[in-house]
Amino acid sequence: MKNRFLLVAALTFTMVGFAQKNEIKDAEKALKAGDTAAAKTAIEAASGTIGAADEKIQTQYYFTKGKIYSDLAKKGNNDAFEKSATSFKKVIEIEEKSGKQKYTGETKQYMASLTADLVNSAVSDNGNNKFKEAAEKLYMSYTLSPRDTSYLYYAAGSAVNGGHYEMALDYYNELQEVGYDGGGVVYKATNAATGEVEEMDKFQRDLMIKSGGYTDPIDEKTPSKTAEIVKNTALIYTQLGQDEKALEAYQAARKNDPEDVNLILNEANLYFNQGNKDKFKELMAEAIALAPDNADLHYNVGVISMEQNNYEDARKSYKKAIEIDPKYTNAYLNLSTTYVNEGNELIDDMNSLGNSRADIAKYDELKKKKDDFFRQGADVLEEALKNNPKSENIMIQLKNIYGAMGDNENFLKMKKMLGE
Repeated sequence: MKNRFLLVAALTFTMVGFAQKNEIKDAEKALKAGDTAAAKTAIEAASGTIGAADEKIQTQYYFTKGKIYSDLAKKGNNDAFEKSATSFKKVIEIEEKSGKQKYTGETKQYMASLTADLVNSAVSDNGNNKFKEAAEKLYMSYTLSPRDTSYLYYAAGSAVNGGHYEMALDYYNELQEVGYDGGGVVYKATNAATGEVEEMDKFQRDLMIKSGGYTDPIDEKTPSKTAEIVKNTALIYTQLGQDEKALEAYQAARKNDPEDVNLILNEANLYFNQGNKDKFKELMAEAIALAPDNADLHYNVGVISMEQNNYEDARKSYKKAIEIDPKYTNAYLNLSTTYVNEGNELIDDMNSLGNSRADIAKYDELKKKKDDFFRQGADVLEEALKNNPKSENIMIQLKNIYGAMGDNENFLKMKKMLGE
């Protein structure tokens, strides 16, 4: 009785195997005939019992399923991408485990083609503002081709563009875990026939140079994307209200690259947004020490010093920015404003005085100081106007200063220059 049961079980298993083979063959036949819908129906009919099949049948099943869903993806079925990718990866997994390589080579070719289709579809999604879908497809491309970590980088970018910050954060963290740098070398050469500079891989470029068809080889280094990744990670943490993690991200990155000015600036901006102006100035000073000829750095330090009513330090920063860039209009405007603000601060003191002889003398003294500040503010802008003769912002501020000073001649002059 026991032997009979075993025989029945064996026969049942064999019949299941035959059924699976027939369904897979039907699917392959339909796919070859171009009837993808029928192929899908046939392959899905085998899905319920495929787990009990041997490795050979399982491999054939997943290979065929991958091809079917790849074809469906090409025809616009976005949901088919993931099923195709999962099936092809299953083929590789089974054959790596068994040591047999019957389908591996062809599967990798299909995976490369599927990756290209995914990327093209992601590009289209990005163009249509479907950023989440684009990010998912680019991430899937990365899983199909994990050596090409640029797909993961672009997936993160798409997620950020769509405001899907937690998804982007996962991708950025994974980029850092795999040590993605993003820097490299672009190989270029000039086409002798057309005169156009073209990009190609190094091996091809070197062959073309030897053939004489191309000249002037160039190895162009592309910058590392590490700072950008850390910056975006920190910005996402900030967006999610996790400022401490954002600071940790910047500080960890700066340990690896302490002279990266962009990292220092990003950390400084985080402190600025938190209202910690002193820490902002401290970090800006570090950045200036590394990039002393950057006019914007000096200007930004000037802005914070002016907000803190530290006019002397603000003036030093603005003057340095102007020294580096004599046409830096905003630096001129703000430098002028430091004098105007300091003059305006004296007006309250003037208005608080009485009519005594001493108060009148004090009033006249303070008025002279105020007018001197205003005059210095005007002189700054007159100099600025020489370098920026068409700047309406400079003319407007000059007009206002001359009006406050009661200098009617120059006030009318500015009005005329403004066409008022």
